Amino acid sequence: MSRPGGVGFAMDVQIALFLAQDGITTGAIYALLALALVLVFAVTRVIFIPQGEFVAYGALTLAMIQAGQAPATLWLLTVLGALASALDAPALWRRRRWPVLGRMLAWRLGWPLAAWLLLSTLPLPSLPMPLQIALALAVVTPMGPLLHRLVYQPIASASVLILLITSMAVHVAMAGLGLLFFGAEGQRTPPFSEARFAVADWMQVSGQTLWVVCSSLALIAALYVFFERSLYGKVLKATAFNRVGARLMGFSPVLAGRLTFFLAALIGGLSGILIAPMTTIYYDTGFLIALKGFVGAIIGGLASYPVAAAGALVVGLLEAFASFWASTYKEVIVFTLIIPVLLWRSLKSHHMEDEE
Repeated sequence: MSRPGGVGFAMDVQIALFLAQDGITTGAIYALLALALVLVFAVTRVIFIPQGEFVAYGALTLAMIQAGQAPATLWLLTVLGALASALDAPALWRRRRWPVLGRMLAWRLGWPLAAWLLLSTLPLPSLPMPLQIALALAVVTPMGPLLHRLVYQPIASASVLILLITSMAVHVAMAGLGLLFFGAEGQRTPPFSEARFAVADWMQVSGQTLWVVCSSLALIAALYVFFERSLYGKVLKATAFNRVGARLMGFSPVLAGRLTFFLAALIGGLSGILIAPMTTIYYDTGFLIALKGFVGAIIGGLASYPVAAAGALVVGLLEAFASFWASTYKEVIVFTLIIPVLLWRSLKSHHMEDEE
């Protein structure tokens, strides 16, 4: 029996709105990751493939905290801090730069020890969720600047290809450590809200969707204020615009790199925490999630933040509708989007060269 036309149309609209809601939710997370990837590339020329590992680490670290366990990522944070301290402490000691040495040791060694103390003594499962999230980010985020110091700072002047190969190696290493830390089983964290709000008789918006979208918008707004109003934000903008000019003006490329990786790790960890209630996260899930953010970054040419965010939102919508109409080919459809974008940019660059 066929459905009446009006009922069929209403159901189609309802399905489309539900898929759009799902696409906007995931697209907001992809937009955050796209912004992080564009930021890292603009400032340091690094295509930051390990961005996905920070997504997985953030989600799974929170899951361990909520289960009442001290997260295994504390070991990695401690080792990275010790190695970075061992690299810089001798030179600071010889130069008798005691205040700088003290601050460096307090950050790289004192912070992991304080995290160990807190996570070993606090009643983790009974803590409020915002505090659990803060603890998870406090473990994952400092790994960003430590990775920059250990891996990327020594080869900062290398070619983009060398930096890309290095990023691949770091990605493989962090994925293997993720398997060691978290095991092969996936985890899903409780939703931030189970409330549902009726927008109309035929449409409801979940509280989880509102949390994800509002958190993403708040972080994007905070980044905008940071870049426009703060001194460090202006240093990053200057370095991204002209690295040599920024160095001649006295801006430290090392400081810019560490700050960039700090923001990338923060965005990655928060993205993992936001998406963990919506899908099961495994140790290697973050790579695929970040790869979709990378598609958005490519749409923006790894240079334009608004276009990258808009492109990531398109990726989320395309993925949602493809999962309904052609779920078997969902990933293929999403990643095929990158081909016409690259062709268009290639033709555009050749056209500009011909004009010159």
